[in-house]
Amino acid sequence: MKARGHHKTTAVPAGSQMELFYAIPGDIAPRDTQDLMAWPFFSLAKSKRVRPIDFRMGETWIVVEATLEHGMATIWDADVLIWAASQLVEARDAGLATSRLIAATPHEILAFTERGTGKASYDRLKAALDRLQSTTIATSIRQPDQRRRHRFSWINEWKERLDDRGRPLGIEMVLPDWFYASVMEQMLVLTIDRAYFSLTGGLERWLYRIVRKHGGRQKGGWSFDIAHLYLKSGALSPVKRFAFEIRGIVARQSLPGYVLALEFALGRERLQFTPIPVDPFDVAMRRVGLRAGDK
Repeated sequence: MKARGHHKTTAVPAGSQMELFYAIPGDIAPRDTQDLMAWPFFSLAKSKRVRPIDFRMGETWIVVEATLEHGMATIWDADVLIWAASQLVEARDAGLATSRLIAATPHEILAFTERGTGKASYDRLKAALDRLQSTTIATSIRQPDQRRRHRFSWINEWKERLDDRGRPLGIEMVLPDWFYASVMEQMLVLTIDRAYFSLTGGLERWLYRIVRKHGGRQKGGWSFDIAHLYLKSGALSPVKRFAFEIRGIVARQSLPGYVLALEFALGRERLQFTPIPVDPFDVAMRRVGLRAGDK
């Protein structure tokens, strides 16, 4: 077991041609990448997962592998990537130069993802960065040649800077080309509801992302066969358990911005999701930190 305070990280290589991109301060809208929303890239469990995700559907394939030491990156760890995507899109839209090499304070990342900002939260952030760096992905998605294997980690490298007393000053991380390209192509990024960060269940978080990706703001909504959803989740639980948990989410109606319903057609269970109409006044109130009806 490694002693606390002596975490070893990989340094950014000397002579790197990447310019350092400093995180933009302030409240920015959370954005997610559609590739990560639509496909099984993360563990949905809080317990350590080392069993690979080996997904095949048509011409699309994904293999996600973890190390025994750290386990697979989880859907909670993916909040760091949502933060990174949000930063890059905000900078791009403002006409600022961006880079795969990003610098930020732990507080900026933790506050954006609505985590605590104490020492325990910082330790959990470092563990998340370790999982993101040690998890490897190979996929055919966005590869011009299906036979070409593109292997990468969610974070190529990361390092922390400490003051003379060992207190954290900041974090630098290098994002992979595959992720950076998906963010910088405007059509591949969607704004998500900030209430997403309050969802506590891994399956809930995954379901929100796939609903947001496929449901969007279509008035008629969208539906998925439960068995098809199960395949796209990469979950380790049996399909019966998966279906039971989906029914629980439908009963709670816990996904922000959507109404969920179950329907049966030709003997198969389907999940129907319909967007809740957006109230422009409520959106404006939320932007200033209020909700409609507040005094």
